[in-house]
Amino acid sequence: MAKENETTVAPNHWHALALEDVFHRIHGEATHGLSRDEAARRLAGYGLNALPEAKHRSLLSVFLRQFASPLIYLLFVAAGIALALGHVSDAGVIFTVVLLNALIGAFQEGRAERAIEALRKLASHKARVVRGGQELIVEAREVVPGDVLVLDAGDAIAADARLLHGAALQIAEAALTGESVPVAKNLLPLAPDTPLADRRNMVYAGTHVTAGRARAVVVATGAATEIGHIAALAEAAEQPKTPLERRIAQFGRYIIIAAAVMFVVVNAIGLLRGMAFADIVMVAISQVVGMIPEGLPVAMTIALAVGVQRMARRQAVVRRLSAVETLGSTTVICSDKTGTLTRNEMTVTTAWLPDGRELAVTGTGYEPEGKFLEDGRKVDPAQMDALRMLLEAGTLCNDAHLQGPGESEPRWKPVGDPTEVALVTLAIKGGIVPSELRARWPRQAELPFDPGAKLMATQHPTDNRSRVIIKGAPEVLLGMCHAARRDGEDIVLDDAARGAIQDAAERMASQALRVLAVGIVDGAEIDGRAGFAAFQGRVTLLGLVGQIDPPRPEVKDAVEQCREAGIRPVMVTGDHKATGYAIARTLGIARDGDAAVDGRELEAMSDAELAERIEDIAVFARVHPAQKLRIVDAYQKRHEVVAMTGDGVNDAPALVKADVGVAMGVTGTEVAKEAAKIVLRDDNFTSIVSAVEEGRVVYRNIKKVVLYLFSTSMAEVLVLMTALILGYPPPLAAVQILWINLVTEGTVTVNLIMEPAEGDEMRLKPISSQEPLLTRILLSRMAFMTPTIAVSTLGWFIYRLESGLPFAQVRTETFTVLAVCQWFNVLNCRSERSSALNLSIFRNPWLIGGLVVSNLLQVAVVFFPPLGRVFHTVPFSLYEVLAIGAVASLVLWVEELRKLIVRLRDRRRLVLAAGGA
Repeated sequence: MAKENETTVAPNHWHALALEDVFHRIHGEATHGLSRDEAARRLAGYGLNALPEAKHRSLLSVFLRQFASPLIYLLFVAAGIALALGHVSDAGVIFTVVLLNALIGAFQEGRAERAIEALRKLASHKARVVRGGQELIVEAREVVPGDVLVLDAGDAIAADARLLHGAALQIAEAALTGESVPVAKNLLPLAPDTPLADRRNMVYAGTHVTAGRARAVVVATGAATEIGHIAALAEAAEQPKTPLERRIAQFGRYIIIAAAVMFVVVNAIGLLRGMAFADIVMVAISQVVGMIPEGLPVAMTIALAVGVQRMARRQAVVRRLSAVETLGSTTVICSDKTGTLTRNEMTVTTAWLPDGRELAVTGTGYEPEGKFLEDGRKVDPAQMDALRMLLEAGTLCNDAHLQGPGESEPRWKPVGDPTEVALVTLAIKGGIVPSELRARWPRQAELPFDPGAKLMATQHPTDNRSRVIIKGAPEVLLGMCHAARRDGEDIVLDDAARGAIQDAAERMASQALRVLAVGIVDGAEIDGRAGFAAFQGRVTLLGLVGQIDPPRPEVKDAVEQCREAGIRPVMVTGDHKATGYAIARTLGIARDGDAAVDGRELEAMSDAELAERIEDIAVFARVHPAQKLRIVDAYQKRHEVVAMTGDGVNDAPALVKADVGVAMGVTGTEVAKEAAKIVLRDDNFTSIVSAVEEGRVVYRNIKKVVLYLFSTSMAEVLVLMTALILGYPPPLAAVQILWINLVTEGTVTVNLIMEPAEGDEMRLKPISSQEPLLTRILLSRMAFMTPTIAVSTLGWFIYRLESGLPFAQVRTETFTVLAVCQWFNVLNCRSERSSALNLSIFRNPWLIGGLVVSNLLQVAVVFFPPLGRVFHTVPFSLYEVLAIGAVASLVLWVEELRKLIVRLRDRRRLVLAAGGA
């Protein structure tokens, strides 16, 4: 058997070798292929023909990763201190919360990976090989170096291979090279330094056959293939931290500093007051515990997990939890055109006949249902000989097929080049049955499509002589024409007629249509040596057809949503600049003053020039992978948060570099999916916009929780600090603070995360990547909430203590006042502007349930003696319960007054703005 390293000698030079040398080095055989035993031995030696999957972290490593947060570290410190002071139960509660947080995070990451694995299984395919002289169908994973692949239109290529022979072979290599049109292949050896995109005698894994047939000998599999090399580069690329990760890290540092300062201040005040050191430390510990929002890590993880579930319902599979929030910060969406903004189904929309009649064709995609309209009136193709001849010629000079729906395939399935499939679809709309037509006029010879000549020709028998049908670029075919078919007669073309044809072609092209001309040569035969030149001046034009990959109908509204949300949509396409720009104009991506730039123009720009112009560029066309990286980098240097879509292997580095890489789940390669943070199940731009909206809902809910937790935590600190300064004993026991932070807060915090969208998320500006977790608006709201809660709690404590009531009862009542304040405050935090005093609370049944549970737990901790002994509480009367409710509601009325003032101010501004207009 061949040694494994023999096929890896000069891995990029297989295209430069003669076929004899290829077989000598690969130890293969062209006619009979490998024997089955030899194939099995090579499979054992080389391994499966599959890309190395991203290193799957062990369950333990995924679990431990959830602890990598400054706030989690603070919780460990708090638990450690509590344990050192003998408060084992308190430490146990904190450790339980941290453990729950880690389990939730690990569970969600595992669900995302399982969803990706399901997509991977759906994408698995088979290969046809020659082994022992027989054609066999095997799993693509079982293909080995030396296998002879049998390729036909529609086949996915399983491994890198050198062509042995072929007929009219065309390969779609967009996934690997970014080349948007199929590449014609040949068998000639090439220079060793030939670029990958120009290696016409090679076929590569990850690409597929659009036309023709061939055999090829496999020279590389798995990680040794070209896509394997790119996958390795993508795996090595460093993913940037998400805005949320940066905010949490910054917030954690602030908390650590504040806790340290608080600890020192409390000790200093205690020493000045002559308190015992042990008592001072206990008070300081209570202050630090009060300052730490223990529920925040759990709340954030649950918020992201809820976002994951909501996004999954809207066709987005999230592979990394923190990417949920990053989408909410997105300011630029760089989207591919084909399949994402468009249907990825070429559709003929216009047919032009030499008599000047122009027909519109309805229907989109490969569903062969539609009408032919002339000036808005339906016409019957069967009654138009000129149209029927054009449709028949387009079907005969064509290698594509359209397979009808069946039990296993509910939709029409295209096989072959999309441009040719569109012609077949058009013919079926016109009442032609392609299989019957091709059987009646079989192909006798052909000149495969030549990218240089931009033409294709086929030969067919007619009544007593042969006919050659030619289709191709209008500017080329028109130069070969001497006449045009009108009313069944060949009319010699004069300058005026030629000008009319050129005007029709240019008018169609200006509408972003890809225009094809179709002509015939009666009484001619194809001569392979003479090629297309033999038909110069002999062609009769039958007509023109214009086709387009139609925009998805829902995308235009999604683009408008992006605009309203302050997000800039940008098209990054491998298609031609004019086509991309026309689609971008149709969808609203490009507006007046926006420019389109192609790869060559981009290459000529310096980084400074790109930075200066990028704000006005709406379309990047004909760009290669390195340029995609440059585009992402240019936006990120402007502090933009970039979402980049991609489906090909060549997109992987840009997907990693982007703040949010979005891969296509249907058409995307495995490399692209592994590189992305989010995978779309339906490859639809609208799903990206929906995911952005969900990301904003998640971040808004996180801010609500931060406001709720921090306003309460600061109120606890203010109460304890003020009591200490005034010479009162601590109004709350450390264990009661823990109950407030972990139980009272926990039962409503998780449910506050479940808040539905408020409806205006996509009318707000994107969240700045520089925005801290505690914004100016949140701090201004805390300036009302925190003092109000502190005054209510401490005021009740001092009033009841000065009334001569037992300290145990006063502390229990104070503890309950603080808990009830939190229940009212959670209603405040549901909206920045809207009143809490309406029926909107019923939109979140989770919150209602959380408040009910919290009430029941508070009743239990106060009135159930076993819990009372643990938490230092004693029962009190119903009168006190009602009085506590009234006092604690003060925080609700203060915030309602603030919201009313804000609404009146905003309404006044709108009136003034309308008057000024």
